Amino acid sequence: MMLPLQGVKVVEIAENLAGPYAGQILALMGAEVLKVERPEGDNARGWGPPFHGGMATTFHAMNQNKRSVTLDFRNEDDFAWLIERIGQSDVVLQNLRPGALEKLGLGAEALTAANRRLVYCSLWALGAVGPRRMSPGFEPMVQAFSGLFALNGDPVGAPSRIGVQVLDLGTGMWAAMGILAALLRRERTGEGGIVDTSLLETAMGWMSGHWAAYAESGKHPQRDRSGNPRVVVFQALPTADRELVVAAANDRLFAKMAAELGHPEWAADPRYATNAARAGNKEEIIGLVSDIMQTQPSAFWEARFEAAGVPCAPINDMSVLKTDTQVAALGMLKPPPGMTLPLMGLPISFDGARPPVTSPAPALGADQALRSGG
Repeated sequence: MMLPLQGVKVVEIAENLAGPYAGQILALMGAEVLKVERPEGDNARGWGPPFHGGMATTFHAMNQNKRSVTLDFRNEDDFAWLIERIGQSDVVLQNLRPGALEKLGLGAEALTAANRRLVYCSLWALGAVGPRRMSPGFEPMVQAFSGLFALNGDPVGAPSRIGVQVLDLGTGMWAAMGILAALLRRERTGEGGIVDTSLLETAMGWMSGHWAAYAESGKHPQRDRSGNPRVVVFQALPTADRELVVAAANDRLFAKMAAELGHPEWAADPRYATNAARAGNKEEIIGLVSDIMQTQPSAFWEARFEAAGVPCAPINDMSVLKTDTQVAALGMLKPPPGMTLPLMGLPISFDGARPPVTSPAPALGADQALRSGG
């Protein structure tokens, strides 16, 4: 298949998760991504166990469809080769320690001044500007600093970190989108530009709805283990054997749910008829719903709600990805060529086909022959 980014050349000077994930998105869309690593390699190569083929599974998950060379930036020959390679490329993607590349003359301003068509993307911890722009940072720190940490967890316990690297992966997505937008603009203007994003900005973006509510009310959002303080009924509910997440996210769905529970009159009750009314009486209506749902097992309610068109789902563990027919139909989980470890593909399709994984994450310096024109 003809992929959207075929012919686009990217130099990735990035490590850990956010930058490499952005590079992998571009690579899976067809870009030629060259991963430039220190002689000792990307830190994430050792972020295990588990390991597969001598590399951490996390590294495999973030670096498919790339090539790898190692360079010592202090070596004149290595540095000259890198400058030449960047001059032949469309994109530089970097997330090294703030200021590291600027000290070497490889910062955004210097390289885009030398090549007006270059798109230069940096991923920061706390942002490209401001008094803490030079601060390093990792996911847990920024989840805590941004307030995102405080939104997660059981309301009667301590706040909890979100278990997925939502800021690293989200920032990688913003970086990829910014690069694509800059490349599209270049088609019209002939000039590239500088793209900046950060883990902090990603965290703030994820909190848009919570912020708007706080800005209007002055009330800090309350933690809810599975629900939402502004949408009711919209959470995990107990049944006779396990919890079932029910998302009756509007008045129409609430009425359908109420009918399945044997109480169609709730839809006309002024205490519950609208979402605002239900939010004001949340404890009461959740208690009523829970009492009824605990009389039957989860499968019973799941079948009834699905037949009525009320969104619901059991709380599964990771094993669902191995066995569920819907997951299988999507075809996202496949081992790269030459590997037995199934990895996630790109969560998007073009013309009905998912971009293929053509190569696994590269061994350190696997493409060193490029240095000699090979």
